[in-house]
This record gives sequence, C-alpha cells and structure tokens, in this order.
Amino acid sequence: MITYPFSYKRATNLAEAEALLAANPEAKLLAGGQTLIPTMKQRLANPSLLVDISGLRELSDIRSEGDRLVLGAAITHAEVARSADVRAAIPALAELASHIGDPAVRHLGTLGGSVANNDPAADYPAAVLGLNATLITARREIPADAFFTGMFETALEPDEILRAIAFPRPQRAAYAKFANPASRYAMVGVFVAQTAQGVRVAVTGAAPCVMRITAMERALDTRFSPEAISGITIAADGLNEDLHGSAEYRAHLVTVMASRAVKAALA
Repeated sequence: MITYPFSYKRATNLAEAEALLAANPEAKLLAGGQTLIPTMKQRLANPSLLVDISGLRELSDIRSEGDRLVLGAAITHAEVARSADVRAAIPALAELASHIGDPAVRHLGTLGGSVANNDPAADYPAAVLGLNATLITARREIPADAFFTGMFETALEPDEILRAIAFPRPQRAAYAKFANPASRYAMVGVFVAQTAQGVRVAVTGAAPCVMRITAMERALDTRFSPEAISGITIAADGLNEDLHGSAEYRAHLVTVMASRAVKAALA
C-alpha cells in the first residue's frame, strides 16, 4: 500500500499561518477542507504540510465599513446564509450561500476557501465579480476584476492568505442558478447587481473561469428588466461541455438564468 505522509499544524494566529506557508512551499491551508480533502484522497494533491486556519477568530468576523460589508475568509456558507447583517445588507449573497451544496458542505465549507480555489462551477465567484468586491490579504487589496485569472487560478501568491472580502452594498441584486441535481454545483449561475456605478452581470459554471457579460450590462443599464436581455445570445465557443450539458446548452442557460436573476432582483 502506497502512503503519502504529511504534517499537520493548527495555527494559533494569522501571522503564524503566514510564516508556515512562507517556510514550506508545498504547504496547503486547511479551513473547511471541502475541496482539499477529496483531492488528497484521490491523490491529486500531496501537500507536505497542512496549516489549519479554521479556528482563527480574526478570519471569522462580519463587519460594516462605510458602504461595504466585510466578511472574514473563514466564515462558513451556513454563517453567511443565516447572518442577519448579510441578509439586511446584501440578501442576494445570503440567498446564494443557502443553496451551496448540502447542509454538511454549508457548515464546513468557507467563503475564502471557495473563492481562493476558484472552481469554475462554484457560486461565490459570481457574487464576488458581480458585486465588484475587494479581496483583502495582509499585503494588498485586489479588485474582483483582477482576482480570477483562470480555471482554479487567482491572483493570490502561493504564500498569500485571503483574509477577508469586502462587498459593496448594491441597490439591488439577485443570483439565479441552474444546479447539477447531484452535486448542486452550478451548471450555470448568474449574479446580477445594480449599483450606483452601473449594472454588473457575472456568470459561473458556463466557462473555465467566472466571467462578466458586458452586452447584458449595457442593456440593463439602459433598462433594468428581463426583457432587455431576453434577446441577447451568448456564443458557445470556449464554454464548458460535459455529460451534463453541451456548450450550446450552457450558452442558452446564461440568458435564461440572467433573465431570472433580473426578475428576482426586481421582486
């Protein structure tokens, strides 16, 4: 039997976690473990060290800063879903969190873990991009438009820890998802947000990386209604294709889900 030994360290504070990452290039952070543990079981990841940050209080707060709601990276999906602060400021974000996976996933998986992993079918990246959030580390603040760089890739450096995400409060917003019936991952999910700076439309599940649909944004800036985008078609070139749906099917779903998101935002 082949074994893959690794070390485990539960960090007592964020500075210790950052030092451990800097000293161990093959180390990985462990928060909820909803992606990391399965990939280790499948031998797709073999970190030399797991740095557990799940208990760090400094990564688990929710606070208001002016017109922004700042959520710690280690907050679980369940905490986002039931937070009165989130529901009051950005109800669409709480609603999105309430439909991630199943109850076990929601009580273990974390906001930061999902965003930093940047799975092409994850829900949170659509909210981060759609709300034009700012991603906060110890070193810098990264705008959402510069954060997601490719499939499972972000602007984070290997030893850089996502500490929090600051979400601007929108005038109105909603998320509509066509979920895989087994995994609950998004085959296509669309987050639409109307803000003082304009409308943003972010799509997850359809392509290798979360993306904005600028044609829909322009149309919704002119008239915020489902009818404004019902005739906008999305090219299937480069979209995801698997046994659950073709690229053409996902392209069609983008328009359908975007229209549903706008309708929900208006409601």
